[in-house]
Amino acid sequence: MSVKQFRPAFDRGFHNLTFGLSMFVLLLLVAILAFLVMGSIPVLQNQGLSFFISSDWNPVTDVYGALPAIIQTLITAIIALLIGVPVSFGIAIFLTELSPAWIARPVGMAIELLAAIPSIIYGMWGLFVFAPTFGAALQRWTMANLAPIPVIGPLFASPPMGIGIFTASIILAIMIVPFISAMMRDVFTTVPAVLKESAYGLGCTRWEVVYRIVLPYCRAGTVGAVMLGLGRALGETMAVTFVIGNSHRLSASIMGPGATISSSIANEFVEADSKLHTSALVTLGLTLFVITFIVLAVARLFLLRLKKQAGH
Repeated sequence: MSVKQFRPAFDRGFHNLTFGLSMFVLLLLVAILAFLVMGSIPVLQNQGLSFFISSDWNPVTDVYGALPAIIQTLITAIIALLIGVPVSFGIAIFLTELSPAWIARPVGMAIELLAAIPSIIYGMWGLFVFAPTFGAALQRWTMANLAPIPVIGPLFASPPMGIGIFTASIILAIMIVPFISAMMRDVFTTVPAVLKESAYGLGCTRWEVVYRIVLPYCRAGTVGAVMLGLGRALGETMAVTFVIGNSHRLSASIMGPGATISSSIANEFVEADSKLHTSALVTLGLTLFVITFIVLAVARLFLLRLKKQAGH
């Protein structure tokens, strides 16, 4: 067989191989979703939609409500983003636009190393180092000075134990900063130098170049980096389990103990001895799956809207 005769056959084989791998991903997704839906049937048949709006979680009486875990999952992820995104943006801008090469290289390597550290290490550090320091210093101060303030006071009214929802949010923020900043840095480096040099030639400052050239050019990549960080924050398990306090209680205080969906599953799945308890934990997994899907869908729609506004 000549090279010309072999090439079409090779192309067809390569096409079929990549198509099969792509379909495998879809089948895997469908299989996971089917497992979660089938596992959720017992508790949904027993409790119906009250499972999602009830705050009672009692394995002894086989009564389960997912509302505290759902709300506290969203709260920890949102606080982590509010802390982590500005920090990540600042790091990425400094590394790509401001820093000399002898600083950018070691800092960039440090970010990549931080991203590679397993989450359980962050959890252990948070439990043994960060939480005691946080409880003894900042949490005592917030309880003494902010808790008496009307309206916002209940957010800080909790004994200074160190562990809690806000502590878990800070640990999550520390964990997502390397991911977001590394992605933003890589995206920012794709901006053609001629665009920035043209802006500088017109008299723009560094901030104007970042705001008017770099950010519009990297809009999709920046949003993608933030969504990646949000997905990590929503699904993080071990680090949160160490420091959140693991309490199925709905509280107005972000300083108090709580539980996320993933920490509830990690804590109780091994000890779940009733069919309804296991089903409740699987349903929590299904809920996290749906929340993540909605977040990614909203991000996708947002990107499509940005492209439409940009005339693409």
